[in-house]
Amino acid sequence: MDGQAAHPATPAPAASLPDTTEGTLLGGTVRYRQFRTGYRSGLEPVLMAALVPARRGERVIEAGCGAGAGLLCLTQRVSGLEGFGVELDLATARLADENFHANHRDALTLVNADITSPSLRRTLAGVTASCGCEADMVPMGRRFDHAFANPPWHRVDATPSPEGRRDTAKRARQDTIPAWISALASLLRPKGSLTLALPADLAAPALAACEASDIGSAEIVPLWPEPGREARIILIRGRLHGRSGSRLLPGLVLHHRGGGFTPEAESVLRDGHALFPESFRATQRRVQVFTPF
Repeated sequence: MDGQAAHPATPAPAASLPDTTEGTLLGGTVRYRQFRTGYRSGLEPVLMAALVPARRGERVIEAGCGAGAGLLCLTQRVSGLEGFGVELDLATARLADENFHANHRDALTLVNADITSPSLRRTLAGVTASCGCEADMVPMGRRFDHAFANPPWHRVDATPSPEGRRDTAKRARQDTIPAWISALASLLRPKGSLTLALPADLAAPALAACEASDIGSAEIVPLWPEPGREARIILIRGRLHGRSGSRLLPGLVLHHRGGGFTPEAESVLRDGHALFPESFRATQRRVQVFTPF
């Protein structure tokens, strides 16, 4: 969320969605409802969406889109995108779809499915098994320019959350990270981008999974909580068939010591600016320190 207070929405009927709260993203430009209890969006989807190097007219997909914060922020910054959000939990998928409609995102489509399911790929491709295509392949003309995700990352043996929806959203299986990266890579066109938000301690397995799926030219963006503190969350951005080596970008300091967002963080979280938009397409290795202007 962008720091604005969340306000209670009208309680849902018993047969409909659980109760929600209503707030905004990007300085009030995006309306956003999420469930009152259970998994609630943090800063990660907003920051991740800021790193996606999308341009008008391109196709994007988000896996595990939750209530839609990432796609809403991306399409607020870049108009004219065609987007798909894939969400496993039915109630959360319905809420994301309502958020898309509330923000007039007619070009966004919600799919209630597992991102690793071969049948999902056929649905996204708009084909059936009888078309002669392999079941786990998406025709080149229907692949995506950009994919992004904040995969589940809680350990299998971690204490389960008492709230089932939150537990589903956060708990990883042993193969979750490589399975998600492989699935998303299979949906990309050549040179398409993959952007991930992950805990810093998963950087090594995530980069290894990217390499196994031919996602190269990786850029790593540390998100520093405040000056002098280690980054607990990182963003990774790579390119299908990318052949450049990995790069550690300057990162983003989120807070001043003692609280309050830095101007650089405010430019992303409230003003909707992109993160490191030029480095992804740069031919030289030099990357400038991120500034909002």
